[in-house]
Amino acid sequence: MNTVIRAQGLSRSYGSTVALDNVDFEIPAGRIVGLIGPNGAGKTTALKAILGLGPFQGNLEVLGLDPRRQRAKLMEQVAFIADVAVLPRWLRVRQALEITAGLHPRFDRSRAENFLSRTGVGADKKIGQLSKGMVTQLHLALVMAIDARLLVLDEPTLGLDIIYRKDFYDALLNDYFDGERTILLTTHQVEEVEHILSDLMFISDGKLVLDESMDALGEKFLELETRPDRAEEARRLGPLSERQGLGRHYFIFEGQPRERLAALGEIKVPGVADLFIAKVRRSRQ
Repeated sequence: MNTVIRAQGLSRSYGSTVALDNVDFEIPAGRIVGLIGPNGAGKTTALKAILGLGPFQGNLEVLGLDPRRQRAKLMEQVAFIADVAVLPRWLRVRQALEITAGLHPRFDRSRAENFLSRTGVGADKKIGQLSKGMVTQLHLALVMAIDARLLVLDEPTLGLDIIYRKDFYDALLNDYFDGERTILLTTHQVEEVEHILSDLMFISDGKLVLDESMDALGEKFLELETRPDRAEEARRLGPLSERQGLGRHYFIFEGQPRERLAALGEIKVPGVADLFIAKVRRSRQ
């Protein structure tokens, strides 16, 4: 399987602040990867390195290219949506299409127009007349019309209401992802994207604390729900985390046999948000 991104010893510091601390990871082609972390964890620094927008130490290859020396060639095969709209407010939608068509050799204007025809984004409207949701739809139309091998999304639905967020991810899956393209996204709305992810990476204080496929999560991590009188037995097994609610105790375990935990109560695969909190808190102990 082709590797789209390969990082070895990826590091970056801002003065005395370490943003990325000797990070290693590989992302194969045809995956949807969630890079999840708290504010200041190193997510944006990692994306900037991948896109050739910032210096770094270590080795990094993206689509077989060095982002530092071959950024122009790399960006012919990469599309990017950031959390902050950068389109000028005076620009009209049709002008945005014209400019993108002139700048990117892999842009298919008819495909962008077809996507926009299913929205309320009119061709003659100025960017300043659009809601934030509509601006995001325009960004998505521009990006989805580019025949890119890698799509990078940095908090793409930040500030949008739940309907726009759902529509965004539905369009991403149904109109863009084809099983060959690779998508790397960051978001704080973990619960809304876990159903579309194939792989998950947690980053905390510049270090990767989890790098797993979604399929492997159920093999490595289990959540136990048990009665208070069984809680001490569960604690002796060394859980990653514990919480209480409605007279029950909830534990997340890594590497414990399912049969051993089943004797103490009900078990299931933990949600991504709960697992994220457990791994980040443990990494800071």
